[in-house]
Amino acid sequence: MSYIPSPEQAEELVKKYNKEAFHIQHAETVSKVMGEFAKEHDPERVDFWRSVGMLHDIDFELYPEQHCIKANEMLRELDIDEEMIHAVVSHGYGICCDVAPEKYMEKILFATDELTGLIGAAALMRPTGISDMETKSVVKKFKDKKFAAGCSRDVIRQGAEMLGMELSELIGRTIDAMRA
Repeated sequence: MSYIPSPEQAEELVKKYNKEAFHIQHAETVSKVMGEFAKEHDPERVDFWRSVGMLHDIDFELYPEQHCIKANEMLRELDIDEEMIHAVVSHGYGICCDVAPEKYMEKILFATDELTGLIGAAALMRPTGISDMETKSVVKKFKDKKFAAGCSRDVIRQGAEMLGMELSELIGRTIDAMRA
């Protein structure tokens, strides 16, 4: 019988395979954002969504060239729940794997993973951080391809489309989730 790690157990696993503060912070941010979206869409499974968010880049630091492929292997070896593995791996769809996000939760992860990086970078440029950040200021940064160039605008756009959301709505909801 496979197991579903709690967000705390998922964090321990991430820290076992990742040492860079940036990667751990990113996992924590995505986990919290996933939890905020879960409160609205799947309130019975907030911890499940948070654990998926925490584990999504478990393999990235050790295997950046095999991202998501190695996550699949690592999580299977740890006997993690199949649904959780699919969710984690699907966030790399079209980038580093061919496992498509099917469930709403998986689409949220796909859409917000890159977006949290963009919003986080924008927050660092502001004296008040994210506390009073407006959607329009992130939309402006989104349009500036030189700003946070490592954050794929195509992936963010594709994620918004998967969710049937306007880009500005996805940005606004993700800002709210990060603020919470």
